[in-house]
Amino acid sequence: MPDRHIALAVVLDTAGRYLFQRRDDIPDIVYPGRLSLFGGHCEPGETYLACIARELHEEITYLVAPERFGFLTTLDGCGEVVKGDIVRGHVFLVTGIPADEIVVTEGSLAIIDPDELMQSLPHLEGDLTPASRFGLRGFLNGLK
Repeated sequence: MPDRHIALAVVLDTAGRYLFQRRDDIPDIVYPGRLSLFGGHCEPGETYLACIARELHEEITYLVAPERFGFLTTLDGCGEVVKGDIVRGHVFLVTGIPADEIVVTEGSLAIIDPDELMQSLPHLEGDLTPASRFGLRGFLNGLK
């Protein structure tokens, strides 16, 4: 099976809330209507860091310098297969994003308070895309 390289980010706003993308609910995209971390596919020759900086700018119309992203985990081993491709990639963390200054260009914005996230995590995990669930777990496990 070929590899599908992606980069995702756990995004926290200036109040420490989690910013997620609610994917469009249309049949021709992967995981329609599901909750997702922001990010996407790497272009040929693009590094994971360059990919997440580009994808975040495209998806929230807010420019984040690459050096603001912190590496969290790899997606190797997340077990996700999309359209016959094995998903591989990196998950990053970026904080201090002003939620009132972003415009989501794909899907819609979902803002979740940290306490709400922890309380609803079992239910929420079922709504997340597999790679997003894997990346979020990696981040939350690092908080313990």
